[in-house]
Amino acid sequence: MNFHELGIESSILRALKEVGYGQPTPIQRKAIPAALAGRDLLGCAQTGTGKTAAFSIPMLQRMGKPKPGEERPVRGLILTPTRELALQIFENICQYSRYTGRVPAVIYGGVSQVPQVEAIQRGADILIATPGRLWDLMGQKVLDISKVECFVLDEADRMLDMGFIGDVKRIAAHIPKKRQSLLFSATMPDEIAQLAGDLLHKPVRISITPAATPVEQIEQGVYFAEKPEKRALLQYILREKDIPQTLVFSRTKHGADRIARDLNRAGISARSLHGDKSQGARQAALREFKEYKIAVLVATDIAARGLDISELPLVINFDLPNIPETYVHRIGRTGRAGMEGTALSFCAGDERPYLREIEKLLHFKVPELHLPETMLVANKPTETTEPRPMVRKSAAIPGKRKQPKSAKPRASTGALASRYPRPAQGSRKRGAKRSSDDEFSMDISTPRTHSLSEAAAARVRAKVAAKLAEREARQQAKVTEVKPASRPATKGKKQTRQRRPLHTGRRPQGKA
Repeated sequence: MNFHELGIESSILRALKEVGYGQPTPIQRKAIPAALAGRDLLGCAQTGTGKTAAFSIPMLQRMGKPKPGEERPVRGLILTPTRELALQIFENICQYSRYTGRVPAVIYGGVSQVPQVEAIQRGADILIATPGRLWDLMGQKVLDISKVECFVLDEADRMLDMGFIGDVKRIAAHIPKKRQSLLFSATMPDEIAQLAGDLLHKPVRISITPAATPVEQIEQGVYFAEKPEKRALLQYILREKDIPQTLVFSRTKHGADRIARDLNRAGISARSLHGDKSQGARQAALREFKEYKIAVLVATDIAARGLDISELPLVINFDLPNIPETYVHRIGRTGRAGMEGTALSFCAGDERPYLREIEKLLHFKVPELHLPETMLVANKPTETTEPRPMVRKSAAIPGKRKQPKSAKPRASTGALASRYPRPAQGSRKRGAKRSSDDEFSMDISTPRTHSLSEAAAARVRAKVAAKLAEREARQQAKVTEVKPASRPATKGKKQTRQRRPLHTGRRPQGKA
């Protein structure tokens, strides 16, 4: 079956051909005919199955081409949980509507609302929005959704996780009851099923894959590595595979920044993506990643849902998520739309319970991966290895020859401990405070081949010394600063409060 057999008009077919769409995906084959007939739709499908085209193509076709002088109120409303997904849907609809004459617009928080309001006032047939910004503009009376004919709620379970269900219900109350509604969700918990019952009228139910089941084309594997080994292991995999795009997931924002910083130091171009980044920085990172200007994007779970990167070959879970369903959404960034992909995970000792929960959800055991022989030989310590500098001295044992610290066996709970030793770079005491300037903070995982040169180290020491001197000067200024009087003293009080001169044994000069 092709798109022409689905009853799609020629102007949209022309745009789909230019985009490169050949055969419709399973959800498109089932959803497009029902949506073209005006039926409400309840779709349960994973991300990456072609949902955006499944609801936007029927929306565009049912609107038809605009007539001369026709008013352009918002007739199609699409709600999404994140800004990234909103922008992604907007870009797709811009491609689909190229020859239809219909105009989409997108609104989301975190940026100025002025250009968004101007786009709406110029006329927008389809509005893609996040709930918070949409509700805000509605409260300002600058946006009217009373003419909406088609309402789409995408990633409904993600809306539930982020606490947007209340906003969704309030927004839906301002939309005409006589409308077409389409709801899509990767999972179907009780709250989403109840929401679907409130919003949809006799919907057509479509389920492509069981909820929270990974795409079968994704090849999965897990490395058992402790936290110190993970960074070097990540660099080894990226160099060994030598692929243009890799998405790495970290559990924390600080961890994402640190991983990206370490990769850049190692000569691997990378950027981080998380909620503390500004919207401009997030869009720039995504754009550079999609355009192959950077090889690695390190992200938190903000990128685990709805992010569409065509033909992404590799996803790496640097930290395993503590929620099993999140693992499914993470690895779903690869293997999209029937493509093959690879998902690798690093599991430390304290993350093994997370792995067991993930395997319980998947109903199979994730294969364990072992390091290649080339990496084992490359990291095997030699007899000529010199002891580390700055080793803490300990009392010598009488009658025994003192051994260098680097020659002692290292105990570890990880499976890679015996065959994947720490790099021979300088160590840092547990709990030691890191430098506030991330550009110059070195750590145990930095490879020796990427250490600072003598000239660079001298510049770093000079900069640190200057900062310390500046800090000491500020503290000294605070101590010596004279506190101003809280109120002006009168002449009489000033005379009475004058300190008497010290008695020196001589009579003060002046009047007797």
